[in-house]
Amino acid sequence: MQPVILAVAEIADGSLTRVSGEIATLARTLASEARGTALGLVVDPAPDAAAAELAAYLPRVVAVTSPASGAGTWAPHAAAEVLRLVGEGVTHVLLPATTDGRDTGGILVGLLGWGLLANADGVTWDGAGPIVEASVLGGMAITCSALSDAVGIVTVHAGAVTAVETDAPGSVESRASEDQPAIPAVAILERVAEAGAAVSLEDARIVVVGGRGIGGPEGFELAEELADLLGGVVGATRASVDAGWISYARQIGQTGKSVKPALYLGLGVSGAMQHRVGMQASGVIVAINKDADAPIAEIADLLVVGDLFEVGPALSAELRARRGG
Repeated sequence: MQPVILAVAEIADGSLTRVSGEIATLARTLASEARGTALGLVVDPAPDAAAAELAAYLPRVVAVTSPASGAGTWAPHAAAEVLRLVGEGVTHVLLPATTDGRDTGGILVGLLGWGLLANADGVTWDGAGPIVEASVLGGMAITCSALSDAVGIVTVHAGAVTAVETDAPGSVESRASEDQPAIPAVAILERVAEAGAAVSLEDARIVVVGGRGIGGPEGFELAEELADLLGGVVGATRASVDAGWISYARQIGQTGKSVKPALYLGLGVSGAMQHRVGMQASGVIVAINKDADAPIAEIADLLVVGDLFEVGPALSAELRARRGG
């Protein structure tokens, strides 16, 4: 059976998320290694713009107009469209390792009985199927896992691959959804927009992260200021989240989100392994810490040894000066 690999995309504010471009690239790469085919799926009340973006990475994209997916939880509607494509020959499904991606994967496992390999940091094709590498035990070990069948599902961490567009955009096939979710969709009664979350952590090119050394909620005011000046997004370690200084949505690490920004700026971040798992693929890592021997020094491109409440404001003043005030 020729493998048919499906990349399921996600949309934020009408545009394709960065991780969606990454898994589309991965689907195309795996299809080439497996001598199979790759395609993408966009499910949204208004999918056309995001589908056109996804077509830059794949030879074929299915754009499903699903009004109901915007009114309730998205995963049951996405799963229903994946099931339609499985009926048309899809053998493997790639999903982002996000809340919606994991929910969709769980629904598909229950309805299809397929195996699922979760939280991939790397995926290759060995001739029989995908081989998934994943960090475990706080990044102290790497596992390699394979599916026991010729079909299956993989959830992929953001930053696991680099998104690369094709030489020529693929085709977009528009479809109307039957709006019959794979399982009953939970109605959304209220949406609350988190301050400072205009750009998701996973998509941000610059991330300013507060650790235990930031001292408290007031310390994140400095992080917010620097993020604003740099055009970035604020993140946090598990310690600062557990202390109640910032919401869990900002947590980076093994039990939070994985990021791959061009610039990571850590304020009082010790660099525990649990946190490093979620950020060590960053392009440039800059850390401000009083402890020259903090674990973050092992991976930092630049370590500034000093009090972050002295260094941070000085950095802020310099950035303001360069912006002309």
